[in-house]
Amino acid sequence: MEFYEPEIEQHMRALYKSLRENDRRRYAAVEADKLGFGGVDYISRLFECDPKTIRAGRAELATLPNAPSERVRKKGGP
Repeated sequence: MEFYEPEIEQHMRALYKSLRENDRRRYAAVEADKLGFGGVDYISRLFECDPKTIRAGRAELATLPNAPSERVRKKGGP
């Protein structure tokens, strides 16, 4: 079962590897949910992660606040 073209998969893997661990889980969960049936299996193979990781990401997404945080940088930064 192939959902994305190889070039897109390569970009997705590069993005996934650039993220922090908690963001990786959430990103994998969003991608799996977009694909629907078979999405968890496909994304877990693509990102070489356990399907439990995707389920954990789904749980985390459900508890995120609706509004973004006020600041990204620390006060006093450039």
